[in-house]
Amino acid sequence: MMVARRYWRQRLRLTLALATLTLLSACANTTRPGAVGVNRSQFMMISSSEVNRLSAISYNEQNKKAKDKNVLVTSGPMYERLKVIANRLIPHTQEFRDDTRDWDWQLTLIDAPVLNATCAPGGKITFYTGIINQLNLSDDEIAAIMGHEIAHALREHGRERVSQAMAQNLVVNVAMAAAGPYGSAVSVGNQVAHYVFVLPNSRDNESEADAIGLELAARAGYNPMGAVSVWEKMIKANKGKSSPEFLSTHPSGETRIEQLTALMPAVEPLYKVAPKPSTNK
Repeated sequence: MMVARRYWRQRLRLTLALATLTLLSACANTTRPGAVGVNRSQFMMISSSEVNRLSAISYNEQNKKAKDKNVLVTSGPMYERLKVIANRLIPHTQEFRDDTRDWDWQLTLIDAPVLNATCAPGGKITFYTGIINQLNLSDDEIAAIMGHEIAHALREHGRERVSQAMAQNLVVNVAMAAAGPYGSAVSVGNQVAHYVFVLPNSRDNESEADAIGLELAARAGYNPMGAVSVWEKMIKANKGKSSPEFLSTHPSGETRIEQLTALMPAVEPLYKVAPKPSTNK
């Protein structure tokens, strides 16, 4: 009996030690702090490559559906405008992490009256014409929104949220998508997208995306005050109405304006020395 008890105590200690090691190895900081000082350890259970792969499947499905509905915009003034801004922002992502030079960056514009923009893990940017037209966005304001969404991808907030869901057994085993048929991969990809885009982000995640997005825009030569003015427009657009889709996963605009304003001293020197765009609407 004593031998058996000793055996099970040793097994329990080993199990606890392995569990602790697993949790510790799952903690990571995905980016360098930058001038804005973002520095938080994140819980990650799933690999970046798997989240990026599944997110790309969902992104491609989104684009296919948009093309089938004849609302996928692949040329024209608005698309070219977004492309210029994206091409100015993307190189500065390497201030926060080195591997973004190897990301398969893509840009999608969908012609729909939707106040929304996203950046899927791995650098898949989506904008809707509605957010640009309805808010009459300047280039500075587009850069602020795009920088914010890119920052979510840099910090791998989607991967973090999927990991949290996995830890709570809320998502299916994503490994099934690796060997299963394409339909299974699409199903799991859409489930991952649900945690990446649909569910509300935490205050930490949103504050980090605001801060890093602000720095990206400033380094790219866009006035960081555009981040403040765009949220002023968002608040105005939201008065007396149900929350626009873009705001549905974001906290109070007034609080964000306060936080963004407090960060201006950190990013204004970067903006002053940055080469400016030749045109800035």
